[in-house]
Amino acid sequence: MKTKTLKQDKVNVITLGCSKNLVDSENIITQLRGNDYEVVHDSNDEDANVVIVNTCGFIDLAKEESVNTILDYAEIKKQGGIDKLYVTGCLSQRYKDDLEQEIPEVDAYFGTLELPGLLAKLNADYKHELIGERITTTPQHYAYLKISEGCNRTCAFCAIPLMRGKHVSRPIEALVEEAKNLARFGVKELMLIAQELTYYGLDIYKKRELPRLLHALADVEGIEWIRLHYAYPSKFPTEIFDVMAERPEICNYLDMPLQHANNAVLDRMRRQITREETVELVRTAREKVPDLTLRTTLLVGFPGETEEEFQDLCNFVEEMRFDRLGVFQYSHEESTIAYEYEDDVPAEVKAERASQIMEIQQSISEAKNQEKVGQTLKVLFDRKEGEFFVGRTEGDSPEVDNEVLVKAAEHYVRVGDFAEVRITEATDYDLFGEVVG
Repeated sequence: MKTKTLKQDKVNVITLGCSKNLVDSENIITQLRGNDYEVVHDSNDEDANVVIVNTCGFIDLAKEESVNTILDYAEIKKQGGIDKLYVTGCLSQRYKDDLEQEIPEVDAYFGTLELPGLLAKLNADYKHELIGERITTTPQHYAYLKISEGCNRTCAFCAIPLMRGKHVSRPIEALVEEAKNLARFGVKELMLIAQELTYYGLDIYKKRELPRLLHALADVEGIEWIRLHYAYPSKFPTEIFDVMAERPEICNYLDMPLQHANNAVLDRMRRQITREETVELVRTAREKVPDLTLRTTLLVGFPGETEEEFQDLCNFVEEMRFDRLGVFQYSHEESTIAYEYEDDVPAEVKAERASQIMEIQQSISEAKNQEKVGQTLKVLFDRKEGEFFVGRTEGDSPEVDNEVLVKAAEHYVRVGDFAEVRITEATDYDLFGEVVG
């Protein structure tokens, strides 16, 4: 029988779930390549003989996708298509014992903070000198920067603390060093991510230090855009808006999941904020940063949500006119506080309510986009697709927000470059324009 040496192994890392998981996968790839492994990411290459599935366990749909992906690779392993199959990430952290029973074809399961153990299984060393030297899988000009891990909140619907543990901030010096490394390799835009961005610093500095971190990152040469994701609204450090207004490197963009607007629902969700406080926070944000792009996420169908409470949410969306908005349907997650409640909103009602919110938002988005026709905006170009160069304004994050399309036959831009674009046409979620200057 032919035996394989370590040098012959080729690892395929499969990433499921959010951008925080993507950063974890990038760290796995960096460590393995530092150990002389050949590694590919989300590849269909059939010559990879080791597969690592980095799973998501956030809600039912994500869990289903993760389980199906593991089963697919378990079947490939049974047929001799791969030699080893490892599973890591949130689903593995949360359901390790069950998964070991149900899918024994997997060689080993690892939790979210067990990278050294995963590497040891592959006879690879955890190289501390590679921390901050992350190899990115995103386009070269942008990268995600995870500033903390875990969450101390007790939102009733959320299983993240069960999978990611308590909040742990990374020191400012380490984040600045990583940002410098990323800039050295051509990154121009940093997307700051965490389970809760605004809690940053409380554990290691004894106060919220996101503003100080932003100033430090804005000083990094080569970084032109810094974008803020997943800011919790309760006890929001409003000095962030001052930094945003003062430093051009900080995008006038904030992703702040609000989840709901009805006070009774917010109380049942344990969100530690009222509708009135939320409205005041949004007002302050727009006052301090007049051209702020505000993205939010809402949750419909939470246990006990009445039609009246849902209509309250609809009215709130119409009143606030968010620039970007997404909707989740409530998923009844075991071991969460809300699991003790009756999941009493039928699935079809949840779906209907989500559609209704998105219909309201669609008209708001179209109106806001039409206002941009005739304006000239700074655009960062991500890719060429068909007959268009496709980019984003500072009000748009990759994959989730609007895009700007420029006809490739009429205008040439380099992917990864900024250009000034005059907007000539707008649809619900896209802008079309011409490169000027």
